[in-house]
Amino acid sequence: MGEKEPSERESAAADVEYMTSAKLKAYAHPLRRQLMRVLSREGYGRAADLARIVGKPANQVSFHLRALSEIGWLEEAPELARDGRDRVWRLVPSALNVGSPEHPAEDRDAGLAVLTVFAAEQRELLERVSAWSAKYVTGEDPQLRGMAMAGSVRVTREEFRELSERVQEAIHEFAERRPAGMRIEPDGDVHVYDFAFLAADETI
Repeated sequence: MGEKEPSERESAAADVEYMTSAKLKAYAHPLRRQLMRVLSREGYGRAADLARIVGKPANQVSFHLRALSEIGWLEEAPELARDGRDRVWRLVPSALNVGSPEHPAEDRDAGLAVLTVFAAEQRELLERVSAWSAKYVTGEDPQLRGMAMAGSVRVTREEFRELSERVQEAIHEFAERRPAGMRIEPDGDVHVYDFAFLAADETI
């Protein structure tokens, strides 16, 4: 008998990039997460500049930048360096998938720690959006700085999978319009929007 052809779901699962044990542990580290957020906003940075922003010693920041580089989340930007000794860092776009039934998390404890961190970050994001919404709906702040969306939709599980994939594709399309190393000017037209789309069916 010949080998069974993989289903579309199995093929899609095989194409997903999951976080290694090293990446799971790195994401659970608060300073490393903070450095990644700062680089997402700033576009690029030197250890000394990033140290001033996060309020940590430059040698400590340098250590964590090198660690993030070793696992593939950061890369050097030599074209932005002043000379051969100048090290400028920028983010490398990477997936943050913890695991799935087809590909369980490499490190269970680290994976659960990342989920705890993720939940806390989403609560903080919801609080930020809620506080801003109060100003937006009353006209105090007319700028569209965030979004809060809730509703329900009747779909099959496969249709929901398609819906989630299309959302990810749309985000990826817009993300490609601005390179990861692009610096965001405080008074410019481009802003960094944090986002979270939550969904749950009636069984959870």
